[in-house]
Amino acid sequence: MDNFLWRALFGGIGVALLTGPLGCFIIWRRMAYFGDTLAHSALLGIALGFLLHVNLTVSTIIVSLVIAVLLVFLQQQKQKHLATDTLLGILAHSTLSLGLVTLAFLPGLRIDLSAYLFGDLLTVTSQDLYWIYGGGSLTLLCLLFIWPDLLSMTIHEELAQVEGVNITRTRLLFMLLVALMVAIAMKIVGILLITSMMIIPPATARSFSRTPEQMAILASIIGCLAVILGLGMSWYWDTPTGPSIVVTATLLFMLTLLRTYRMN
Repeated sequence: MDNFLWRALFGGIGVALLTGPLGCFIIWRRMAYFGDTLAHSALLGIALGFLLHVNLTVSTIIVSLVIAVLLVFLQQQKQKHLATDTLLGILAHSTLSLGLVTLAFLPGLRIDLSAYLFGDLLTVTSQDLYWIYGGGSLTLLCLLFIWPDLLSMTIHEELAQVEGVNITRTRLLFMLLVALMVAIAMKIVGILLITSMMIIPPATARSFSRTPEQMAILASIIGCLAVILGLGMSWYWDTPTGPSIVVTATLLFMLTLLRTYRMN
Protein backbone atom coordinates (compact mmCIF):
# COMPACT_ATOMS: atom_id res chain seq x y z
CA MET A 1 0.00 0.00 0.00
CA ASP A 2 1.31 3.46 -0.93
CA ASN A 3 2.50 5.76 1.84
CA PHE A 4 -0.23 8.33 1.20
CA LEU A 5 -2.86 5.65 1.73
CA TRP A 6 -1.33 4.68 5.07
CA ARG A 7 -1.31 8.34 6.12
CA ALA A 8 -4.93 8.68 5.02
CA LEU A 9 -5.91 5.57 6.96
CA PHE A 10 -4.12 6.58 10.17
CA GLY A 11 -5.41 10.14 9.87
CA GLY A 12 -9.00 9.02 9.45
CA ILE A 13 -8.77 6.55 12.32
CA GLY A 14 -7.29 9.24 14.56
CA VAL A 15 -10.21 11.56 13.83
CA ALA A 16 -12.75 8.74 14.36
CA LEU A 17 -11.26 7.93 17.76
CA LEU A 18 -11.67 11.58 18.70
CA THR A 19 -15.15 12.27 17.33
CA GLY A 20 -16.68 9.19 18.97
CA PRO A 21 -16.61 10.28 22.65
CA LEU A 22 -17.15 13.96 21.90
CA GLY A 23 -20.01 13.14 19.56
CA CYS A 24 -21.77 11.21 22.31
CA PHE A 25 -22.04 14.36 24.39
CA ILE A 26 -23.08 16.32 21.30
CA ILE A 27 -26.04 13.93 20.99
CA TRP A 28 -26.82 13.66 24.70
CA ARG A 29 -26.80 17.43 25.17
CA ARG A 30 -28.55 18.12 21.84
CA MET A 31 -25.76 20.40 20.67
CA ALA A 32 -25.58 19.46 16.99
CA TYR A 33 -26.19 23.05 15.94
CA PHE A 34 -23.33 24.24 18.15
CA GLY A 35 -20.99 21.78 16.44
CA ASP A 36 -22.25 22.88 13.05
CA THR A 37 -21.57 26.52 13.88
CA LEU A 38 -18.01 25.72 14.96
CA ALA A 39 -17.47 23.75 11.76
CA HIS A 40 -18.69 26.60 9.56
CA SER A 41 -16.42 29.07 11.35
CA ALA A 42 -13.38 26.96 10.38
CA LEU A 43 -13.36 28.47 6.89
CA LEU A 44 -12.81 31.89 8.42
CA GLY A 45 -9.77 30.45 10.19
CA ILE A 46 -8.45 29.17 6.85
CA ALA A 47 -8.97 32.56 5.21
CA LEU A 48 -7.17 34.37 8.05
CA GLY A 49 -4.35 31.84 7.83
CA PHE A 50 -3.79 32.68 4.17
CA LEU A 51 -4.17 36.41 4.86
CA LEU A 52 -1.69 36.49 7.74
CA HIS A 53 0.64 33.81 6.29
CA VAL A 54 0.42 31.51 9.30
CA ASN A 55 -0.13 27.77 9.61
CA LEU A 56 -3.70 26.99 8.58
CA THR A 57 -4.24 24.51 11.42
CA VAL A 58 -3.09 27.07 13.98
CA SER A 59 -5.28 29.85 12.58
CA THR A 60 -8.28 27.52 12.39
CA ILE A 61 -7.77 26.40 15.99
CA ILE A 62 -7.56 30.01 17.19
CA VAL A 63 -10.71 31.10 15.34
CA SER A 64 -12.59 27.97 16.46
CA LEU A 65 -11.64 28.59 20.09
CA VAL A 66 -12.78 32.22 19.88
CA ILE A 67 -16.11 31.16 18.37
CA ALA A 68 -16.50 28.50 21.08
CA VAL A 69 -16.07 31.11 23.81
CA LEU A 70 -18.60 33.33 22.05
CA LEU A 71 -21.07 30.44 21.82
CA VAL A 72 -20.80 29.77 25.54
CA PHE A 73 -21.34 33.46 26.21
CA LEU A 74 -24.48 33.47 24.05
CA GLN A 75 -25.74 30.35 25.78
CA GLN A 76 -25.30 32.01 29.18
CA GLN A 77 -27.47 34.97 28.28
CA LYS A 78 -30.77 34.77 30.09
CA GLN A 79 -32.41 37.70 28.32
CA LYS A 80 -32.11 38.06 24.57
CA HIS A 81 -34.25 39.20 21.70
CA LEU A 82 -33.47 36.18 19.53
CA ALA A 83 -33.58 32.47 20.24
CA THR A 84 -30.29 30.63 20.63
CA ASP A 85 -30.72 28.61 17.43
CA THR A 86 -31.34 31.83 15.50
CA LEU A 87 -28.15 33.39 16.85
CA LEU A 88 -26.23 30.22 16.05
CA GLY A 89 -27.56 30.21 12.50
CA ILE A 90 -26.51 33.83 12.03
CA LEU A 91 -23.05 33.16 13.44
CA ALA A 92 -22.53 29.96 11.42
CA HIS A 93 -23.40 31.39 8.03
CA SER A 94 -21.82 34.78 8.72
CA THR A 95 -18.43 33.26 9.52
CA LEU A 96 -18.65 30.90 6.54
CA SER A 97 -19.52 33.76 4.20
CA LEU A 98 -16.92 36.08 5.71
CA GLY A 99 -14.30 33.42 5.10
CA LEU A 100 -15.33 33.06 1.46
CA VAL A 101 -15.33 36.84 0.93
CA THR A 102 -11.90 37.16 2.57
CA LEU A 103 -10.49 34.50 0.25
CA ALA A 104 -11.93 36.34 -2.75
CA PHE A 105 -9.99 39.50 -1.81
CA LEU A 106 -6.63 37.71 -1.63
CA PRO A 107 -4.89 38.48 -4.95
CA GLY A 108 -3.25 35.64 -6.79
CA LEU A 109 -4.49 32.99 -4.36
CA ARG A 110 -5.64 29.81 -6.05
CA ILE A 111 -6.97 27.13 -3.73
CA ASP A 112 -9.32 24.17 -4.07
CA LEU A 113 -12.19 25.09 -1.76
CA SER A 114 -13.83 21.71 -2.22
CA ALA A 115 -10.90 20.13 -0.37
CA TYR A 116 -11.67 22.27 2.68
CA LEU A 117 -15.45 22.06 2.39
CA PHE A 118 -15.67 18.29 1.81
CA GLY A 119 -12.27 17.07 2.98
CA ASP A 120 -9.35 15.49 1.16
CA LEU A 121 -8.13 12.57 3.23
CA LEU A 122 -5.71 11.39 0.54
CA THR A 123 -3.61 14.56 0.92
CA VAL A 124 -2.93 14.07 4.64
CA THR A 125 0.76 14.69 5.42
CA SER A 126 3.00 13.51 8.24
CA GLN A 127 2.62 16.94 9.86
CA ASP A 128 -1.16 16.54 9.76
CA LEU A 129 -0.79 13.23 11.59
CA TYR A 130 1.19 14.99 14.33
CA TRP A 131 -1.66 17.47 14.74
CA ILE A 132 -4.31 14.75 14.69
CA TYR A 133 -2.70 12.44 17.24
CA GLY A 134 -1.04 15.14 19.35
CA GLY A 135 -4.09 17.38 19.53
CA GLY A 136 -6.40 14.39 19.70
CA SER A 137 -4.55 12.87 22.66
CA LEU A 138 -4.68 16.19 24.49
CA THR A 139 -8.39 16.51 23.75
CA LEU A 140 -9.20 13.00 24.98
CA LEU A 141 -7.18 13.50 28.17
CA CYS A 142 -9.06 16.71 28.92
CA LEU A 143 -12.37 14.99 28.14
CA LEU A 144 -11.47 12.18 30.52
CA PHE A 145 -10.71 14.76 33.20
CA ILE A 146 -14.11 16.49 32.91
CA TRP A 147 -16.07 13.29 32.06
CA PRO A 148 -17.77 12.86 35.50
CA ASP A 149 -18.84 16.51 35.72
CA LEU A 150 -19.95 16.63 32.09
CA LEU A 151 -21.95 13.44 32.51
CA SER A 152 -23.62 14.80 35.66
CA MET A 153 -24.54 17.99 33.80
CA THR A 154 -25.97 15.98 30.93
CA ILE A 155 -28.18 13.91 33.23
CA HIS A 156 -29.45 16.80 35.36
CA GLU A 157 -27.77 20.20 35.18
CA GLU A 158 -29.45 21.75 38.23
CA LEU A 159 -28.66 18.72 40.40
CA ALA A 160 -25.05 18.75 39.19
CA GLN A 161 -24.76 22.39 40.18
CA VAL A 162 -26.11 21.61 43.65
CA GLU A 163 -23.50 18.85 43.95
CA GLY A 164 -20.73 21.38 43.32
CA VAL A 165 -20.09 21.06 39.58
CA ASN A 166 -18.86 24.28 38.01
CA ILE A 167 -21.38 24.40 35.16
CA THR A 168 -19.91 27.36 33.28
CA ARG A 169 -16.33 26.09 33.42
CA THR A 170 -17.27 22.56 32.35
CA ARG A 171 -19.44 23.81 29.50
CA LEU A 172 -16.65 26.13 28.31
CA LEU A 173 -14.04 23.37 28.45
CA PHE A 174 -16.27 21.04 26.49
CA MET A 175 -16.93 23.64 23.79
CA LEU A 176 -13.20 24.34 23.55
CA LEU A 177 -12.56 20.62 23.08
CA VAL A 178 -15.17 20.48 20.32
CA ALA A 179 -13.54 23.51 18.68
CA LEU A 180 -10.13 21.84 18.79
CA MET A 181 -11.59 18.66 17.34
CA VAL A 182 -13.22 20.59 14.47
CA ALA A 183 -9.92 22.25 13.58
CA ILE A 184 -8.10 18.91 13.66
CA ALA A 185 -10.71 16.99 11.65
CA MET A 186 -11.23 19.68 9.02
CA LYS A 187 -8.84 18.20 6.45
CA ILE A 188 -10.24 14.69 6.86
CA VAL A 189 -13.96 15.07 6.21
CA GLY A 190 -14.25 18.79 5.46
CA ILE A 191 -15.95 21.76 7.04
CA LEU A 192 -19.44 20.84 5.86
CA LEU A 193 -19.23 17.19 6.95
CA ILE A 194 -17.51 17.37 10.34
CA THR A 195 -20.79 17.47 12.26
CA SER A 196 -21.96 14.29 10.56
CA MET A 197 -18.96 12.39 11.93
CA MET A 198 -19.78 13.72 15.40
CA ILE A 199 -23.39 12.55 15.17
CA ILE A 200 -23.78 9.47 12.98
CA PRO A 201 -21.34 7.01 14.67
CA PRO A 202 -22.61 7.82 18.21
CA ALA A 203 -26.20 7.56 16.98
CA THR A 204 -25.37 4.17 15.50
CA ALA A 205 -23.73 3.02 18.74
CA ARG A 206 -26.62 4.12 20.91
CA SER A 207 -28.81 1.05 20.45
CA PHE A 208 -25.92 -1.33 21.21
CA SER A 209 -24.77 0.36 24.44
CA ARG A 210 -25.87 0.01 28.03
CA THR A 211 -23.56 2.60 29.60
CA PRO A 212 -22.20 5.98 28.44
CA GLU A 213 -18.69 4.56 28.38
CA GLN A 214 -19.75 1.67 26.15
CA MET A 215 -21.42 4.09 23.76
CA ALA A 216 -18.30 6.29 23.56
CA ILE A 217 -16.01 3.35 22.82
CA LEU A 218 -18.40 1.77 20.33
CA ALA A 219 -18.91 5.12 18.57
CA SER A 220 -15.15 5.35 18.00
CA ILE A 221 -15.06 1.79 16.66
CA ILE A 222 -17.95 2.47 14.27
CA GLY A 223 -16.25 5.67 13.16
CA CYS A 224 -13.04 3.76 12.43
CA LEU A 225 -15.02 1.18 10.43
CA ALA A 226 -16.68 3.98 8.43
CA VAL A 227 -13.25 5.48 7.68
CA ILE A 228 -11.83 2.15 6.47
CA LEU A 229 -14.83 1.32 4.28
CA GLY A 230 -15.17 4.89 3.02
CA LEU A 231 -11.49 5.04 2.11
CA GLY A 232 -11.86 1.76 0.23
CA MET A 233 -14.89 3.15 -1.63
CA SER A 234 -12.97 6.27 -2.55
CA TRP A 235 -9.96 4.29 -3.76
CA TYR A 236 -11.80 1.74 -5.90
CA TRP A 237 -14.61 3.92 -7.26
CA ASP A 238 -12.78 7.27 -7.37
CA THR A 239 -15.37 9.03 -5.21
CA PRO A 240 -14.70 12.02 -2.90
CA THR A 241 -13.10 10.66 0.27
CA GLY A 242 -14.86 12.76 2.92
CA PRO A 243 -18.38 12.22 1.54
CA SER A 244 -17.59 8.52 1.02
CA ILE A 245 -16.81 8.17 4.73
CA VAL A 246 -20.04 9.92 5.69
CA VAL A 247 -22.07 7.79 3.27
CA THR A 248 -20.54 4.65 4.76
CA ALA A 249 -21.34 5.84 8.28
CA THR A 250 -24.91 6.55 7.17
CA LEU A 251 -25.26 3.04 5.71
CA LEU A 252 -24.09 1.56 9.01
CA PHE A 253 -26.68 3.69 10.79
CA MET A 254 -29.41 2.50 8.41
CA LEU A 255 -28.44 -1.12 9.06
CA THR A 256 -28.81 -0.40 12.77
CA LEU A 257 -32.27 1.04 12.21
CA LEU A 258 -33.23 -2.03 10.17
CA ARG A 259 -32.01 -4.32 12.96
CA THR A 260 -33.96 -2.36 15.57
CA TYR A 261 -37.08 -2.42 13.40
CA ARG A 262 -36.91 -6.21 12.99
CA MET A 263 -36.40 -6.75 16.71
CA ASN A 264 -39.50 -4.69 17.47
